Amino acid sequence: MEALYENIFLLDWRYIVMWIIGGVLIFLAIKKDMEPTLLLPIGFGTLLVNIPLSSAIGEDGALTTLFNAGIANELFPLILFIGIGAMIDFEPLLVNPKLMIFGAAAQFGIFFTLCTASMFFDINDAASIAIIGAADGPTSIVVAQQLGSKYLGAIMVAAYSYMALVPIIQPPIIKLMTTKKERLIRMEYKGKKVPKIVKILFPIVITMVTGIVAPSSVSLVGFLMFGNLIRECGVLNSLSETAQKVLANLVTIFLGITIASQMTAESFLRWDTLLILALGMFAFIFDTVGGVLFAKILNLFLKKKINPMIGAAGISAFPMSGRVVHKMGLKEDPQNFLLMSSIGVNVSGQIASVIAGGLILNFFG
Repeated sequence: MEALYENIFLLDWRYIVMWIIGGVLIFLAIKKDMEPTLLLPIGFGTLLVNIPLSSAIGEDGALTTLFNAGIANELFPLILFIGIGAMIDFEPLLVNPKLMIFGAAAQFGIFFTLCTASMFFDINDAASIAIIGAADGPTSIVVAQQLGSKYLGAIMVAAYSYMALVPIIQPPIIKLMTTKKERLIRMEYKGKKVPKIVKILFPIVITMVTGIVAPSSVSLVGFLMFGNLIRECGVLNSLSETAQKVLANLVTIFLGITIASQMTAESFLRWDTLLILALGMFAFIFDTVGGVLFAKILNLFLKKKINPMIGAAGISAFPMSGRVVHKMGLKEDPQNFLLMSSIGVNVSGQIASVIAGGLILNFFG
């Protein structure tokens, strides 16, 4: 009888707090429809691992086994990149290549946060924390894993949580950084047809050039661009659809519930973990600020003005950030269609975040 009630006696306030956190994530996924394929498994997994003596974790726990099989060796993030690459249409970027500079500008928060985080953590941990600002979960996992960060769990949770919370985090920052007049700027999309050969060569060339500049990014950018090549080659349509839907969704579910294995009360409710979450938010905010500010600076020299909101889409949260900017544009002016421009910046941010991750690995790996 005593063994039957043993778990009740082991409960303390920390478990209750984690249950609340898990419940909030589930609520956001179901009620607010905020990245349910990601937040729902993370939220439910949080409940699983915060039951005293839970069999889901530990040496033979199912989630621990998944973590060792899919995250400790970087398998899940890289496979997910194939699916993400198959989803991405680079045509808006190829039509207007200058949008690439916004993706680079929106990585400002990563390096700014690196300097700040280095005051509190070892340089490898600081570099791993800074990459949260890329809003790119797979890149965050690979960088933290290869740099041997002891805060991998907190970094994963922060990266994926902030990715899912883009619709909440970005709009107030964008509004704070822009005026009503700037948000009303219309951007024409030149719907030129990009030759198929260009679409096929683009992922190949990007992989080769990026690999030469930042060899440590080859696996990241290579898997991403391989997924895109599957999409654009025209002879693997069924495989492309599988990668975009079945593969991406399945791996995301496994990734989400596996990430939750690191959200135990003992490892999550600590000052250093909370500081990492704060620094991750700091990086995320300054990436958004950097993209918007760069667009505003460019407008000082351009006759044909750019809507500075598209700069915020330069983070890697594809396609969420691009959609957020588009919706904000429509809210200000129902005839202002920013989708193609914002998505073009968004996909450039996907490439830039991977390159930023590779550069960090080159510097500190």
